[in-house]
Amino acid sequence: MEPSADGVTPGGFRDAPPAHRFLLPELLLAAAILAAGFAGILPFSATPFLIVLGVVSLWLRGEGPRAVGLALRADWGRTALVGIAAGAGYQGFSLYVAEPAIARVTGQLPDVSLFAPLAGNFHFLLMSLTVAWTLAAFGEEFVYRGYLLTRTAQAMGDGPRAWRNALVATSVLFGIGHGYQGLSGMISAGLGGFAFGLLYLVTGRNLWVSVIAHGTTDTVGFLLLYLGRYPGS
Repeated sequence: MEPSADGVTPGGFRDAPPAHRFLLPELLLAAAILAAGFAGILPFSATPFLIVLGVVSLWLRGEGPRAVGLALRADWGRTALVGIAAGAGYQGFSLYVAEPAIARVTGQLPDVSLFAPLAGNFHFLLMSLTVAWTLAAFGEEFVYRGYLLTRTAQAMGDGPRAWRNALVATSVLFGIGHGYQGLSGMISAGLGGFAFGLLYLVTGRNLWVSVIAHGTTDTVGFLLLYLGRYPGS
């Protein structure tokens, strides 16, 4: 391909649309926020800051929530049923199959001591469920699946292979973000992130399914902790 008169190869960096031209700097900023969150520099976690970045990114591109799978839908019933079934099913698989298998390798189950006050504490259960469905289910799914997975896939070329690689990369990041649960917890969370991301893709990037699945998974876990029935607790 021959360069144009001003020395720029058609299709090159300067010819790219602004949304793609600044994709790499945007991802570098997101990576910096993630690193600060992992290092404990940010209050709470990186998630609220990445939510803001994701919203600003959509606004600057002239895109709406539909671009990340948050469209108003006509099939809410099916979306809810698929999300609840997937979330409950995955939590069962995680607690009774995946986590025991991980523990045989690492020597320990995920550290859920942070949630120990849930046992028999109804008020703490309500607080935990509120956080689970807002910052965790909606916030993390918007950040890791809707925003980071999409932008990473676009940066990698936007083809099927790019989406697969982006799914793996964002799942690893999701796992690292759960470092407070120890190595087993990070591996378990990474597998969960992969499951939610795969669900997002196979449902035609319907982020609501992933949000509901994530919220259901956390709800089942918190209810088991509240009832004192959580495996290994």
